[in-house]
Amino acid sequence: MSDWEYLTLERDDRILVVSFDSLSQINSLNIKLMRELTSLAIDLQQDNELSAVILRGNDTMFTGGMNLKDSEILSARSGTIAEERILAKVGPSMCAAWEALDAVTIVAIEGWCIGGGVALAVACDWRVAGSDAKIYVPELKLGMNMSWQSIPRLVNLIGPARTKELLILAEPQGADLAKEWGLIDHVAQPGDALNKAKDLAIQVAEMPPIPVRMTKRAVTVSATVLNNATSFMDVEQFMVTQHTSDAQEGMAAFFEKRKPKFEGC
Repeated sequence: MSDWEYLTLERDDRILVVSFDSLSQINSLNIKLMRELTSLAIDLQQDNELSAVILRGNDTMFTGGMNLKDSEILSARSGTIAEERILAKVGPSMCAAWEALDAVTIVAIEGWCIGGGVALAVACDWRVAGSDAKIYVPELKLGMNMSWQSIPRLVNLIGPARTKELLILAEPQGADLAKEWGLIDHVAQPGDALNKAKDLAIQVAEMPPIPVRMTKRAVTVSATVLNNATSFMDVEQFMVTQHTSDAQEGMAAFFEKRKPKFEGC
């Protein structure tokens, strides 16, 4: 398996813990980190001995979301539409690779899980969060749409009304409310999400591997059969929205730490 710049892997028999750390203050998702997560997931598809994969950020932060100042992103904005589109597909490709894993995937969330982090988390099977964790999808506040084909996954988990509330109102949600909604599956004491995730992974690893994989795939396909049909254009939607005046205002307001003034253009 490859050497990773941002990933740390710890294997215990049929269980793998994957930790990612971009070395930024909020553990943001830069393009290279997302490519590493995608490549790892593709590699793990060939591991027939694996029963469960736990995905976590660092000890205090799952992730603050996509790094909007990533040099590759800034460079693509001044390039061609084709170049920009290729870069815009990095996030959804990462989520799709993790969703496609045969092993059961468990996300352990401490601190904040924001934007693209939420998209990644809902592409996995189960989510465990520390009780002080926060789930936040601020994309609409930035004048952009939520993409990475995450909307149908969210609808599958929490229904249409709560998905609209999560995305349109764009307010942080605590772990207890997120569990009540069905966005989080288990709430642990602060700092203990990984241990709870390991308990679940051990239970999975004690089950017969082949029926587990078959059952996971059957449930996933049943729940997501229309997901691609309803979200296949969200990369293009994202590209449209991020070139609007509202997106420029949203980004400026975000970095200037002020309330944006949107005009619908």
